[in-house]
Amino acid sequence: MSNPKLCVGALLVCDQAVLLIRRGNPPGEGRWSLPGGRVRYREPMVQAVARELLEETGLTGEVGELMGWTELINRNRHYVIANFWVWMKTNTTPTAGSDATKAAWVPLKQINDWNLVDGLADFLLKHKVTR
Repeated sequence: MSNPKLCVGALLVCDQAVLLIRRGNPPGEGRWSLPGGRVRYREPMVQAVARELLEETGLTGEVGELMGWTELINRNRHYVIANFWVWMKTNTTPTAGSDATKAAWVPLKQINDWNLVDGLADFLLKHKVTR
């Protein structure tokens, strides 16, 4: 991979819990992350957030503001990940789909007990989602 890839993430918080998916593919296979993925060519980022959320959890939501961004850089990959706030529209019970093996609402107080992808716990703390 020679150029950075643009990715998006969906941050949903409801009743003191955050929506996470367990990744079925690299990077982070088997670990928990925000729903999200790569932005397709000519796809607006907001549309990519809604698409990835639906594909990975079966949920729909209203995509809000950019809440923050991060980068994942290692010897084989360089991803720039823009995370957006999302508010629920319908159906609050997630169902894993696409490249997610599970989807769950994780209590914010327990977030550090889950096997999160690298950097997610720090990202949530930095952006005051967790304490």
